[in-house]
Amino acid sequence: MRDVYIIGAGTTKFGELWDSSLRELASEAGLKALMDAGIYAEDIDALYGANTSGGQFVDQEQVAALIADYSGISELNIPSIRIEAGSASGGAALLQAFLAVKSGHYETVAVGGVEKMTDVPSEVANEIIGGSLDAEWETFFGATEASLAAMVAKRHEYDTGVKREDYAQFPVIAHKHGSMNETSHFRNVIKIEDVLKAPFVSEPLTVFDTAPISDGASALIISADKKKIKNAEHPLRIKSSTAANDFLSLHDRKSIDRFGAVRKSTKSALELAGLEVGKVDVFEIHDSYSIAGLIQMEEILGKEAIRMTRDGEFYYNSSHPVNVSGGLKAHGNPLGASGVYQAVEAVLQLRGNAGTRQVKNAENIMIHNMGGLGTTSVTSIIGVD
Repeated sequence: MRDVYIIGAGTTKFGELWDSSLRELASEAGLKALMDAGIYAEDIDALYGANTSGGQFVDQEQVAALIADYSGISELNIPSIRIEAGSASGGAALLQAFLAVKSGHYETVAVGGVEKMTDVPSEVANEIIGGSLDAEWETFFGATEASLAAMVAKRHEYDTGVKREDYAQFPVIAHKHGSMNETSHFRNVIKIEDVLKAPFVSEPLTVFDTAPISDGASALIISADKKKIKNAEHPLRIKSSTAANDFLSLHDRKSIDRFGAVRKSTKSALELAGLEVGKVDVFEIHDSYSIAGLIQMEEILGKEAIRMTRDGEFYYNSSHPVNVSGGLKAHGNPLGASGVYQAVEAVLQLRGNAGTRQVKNAENIMIHNMGGLGTTSVTSIIGVD
């Protein structure tokens, strides 16, 4: 099948964006992506819009249709499809768009992700986030995503000998990188002592171990049209995109602190791209919780990931840069947009436009977007030819 390229990318700032509505955020990101691609709305064959819980956050369903309407393309009558896969919605939207273009069904497609989370109180937002868990066997009995992540952390410490300080490194790394990203929700640098001494969300996890509640939107234009690719300023090839799933409920899994879907999707993405993991220059992962970040890197790199964490190898200027965007922890986590922004960050890095957090000579970037705690795993590899 034919090659598929990202020819345009755009994003809003992430954060508590009180003055912007869901539709305004989505249209801002979409228009930036179109301008970046150097094409018109009439060139788009379909729109895939990622949104996790618009119906609960802002009482808005049919989000993809809303995006198309407010972006001025509804009159073209192109299909506008919402994709929902929990917090992996953005990655799933990119996957579906990639498959549609690669198969030849469409030539050029827009991919957008948007979430407006701060219009409700934080306790309500956390209840909505819990919708990605098993309602009958987890949330009904009082479990939250944070409390389950805390259980995973304690089990991982017991099973592997991982120290509390090991996974506490992930928010420190994220904030360092996020401080250099102008679209980040948080741009402050923190120390490991800040993570360990912060108020508990669910012991042992503190406020600094968890990604924030954010607003934001990101968008991509992908295409297999040779003329559009040739005219694009810096097209980047999507070398692979894959997905895998695990049991929804943690109690159904063989081990709650192993993410089998992550292992499968990342392995499949590498195989389809024809790459060894050592050829990946940057990893953008789903650090909704610090422990989730560590486990993902273990699934991708093996047990060496623990040593690499301790040795500082995940910083942007070290051997295996992780979350150079700031990750979900510092750049922000507007659920439906997070996975799409990971691809935007890959575009910035591969174009050499990432400013002071630029990874030198990056050629292949793996992005991993996760729904729940390892339930849905979507991995894409984006690179230069």
